[in-house]
Amino acid sequence: MSEQASRGQGVDDIALFARRVSVEQVEEGEELAPKFDARGLIPVVTTAWGSGELLMHGYMNAEALKRTIETGEAWYFSRSRQTLWHKGATSGLVQKVREMRIDDDQDCVWLRVEVVGEASCHVGYRSCFYRSVPVGALPAEGPVRLAYEEDEKSFDPLAVYGDAPNPTQL
Repeated sequence: MSEQASRGQGVDDIALFARRVSVEQVEEGEELAPKFDARGLIPVVTTAWGSGELLMHGYMNAEALKRTIETGEAWYFSRSRQTLWHKGATSGLVQKVREMRIDDDQDCVWLRVEVVGEASCHVGYRSCFYRSVPVGALPAEGPVRLAYEEDEKSFDPLAVYGDAPNPTQL
């Protein structure tokens, strides 16, 4: 694997993404020099533009990052399906990027989006983080019990996705 491929970059991305040459350049510079992991991915946290609600966590490869910048709509790389994924292409729940940020060492992306249809979770809830984990004490026995924070689904996944394979893997 070439050095560019191991960084998650292809030939077409060289001009778009700067080569990482120094800590100062990465932390204080003005060039986008994303750090992709060994699989060519960078994590993405996506929140709602208006409320700040955490909608989802995903990953981008170089192509998804490039297309997100280019189109102003969220693109991800599906690890379960091993393919590029335009959020909302099937469901219509497109994420319009209002702001994109990169963290200090450029190894994580934060998207602030408006969602057409007001939902982002393939299970049908508005947010993929629709359950909370209680903190402060461990249960006396058995597994920790989750609490639902959303009372109802925003859409019926069967009606939207039909018999498409579920991306959740055991």
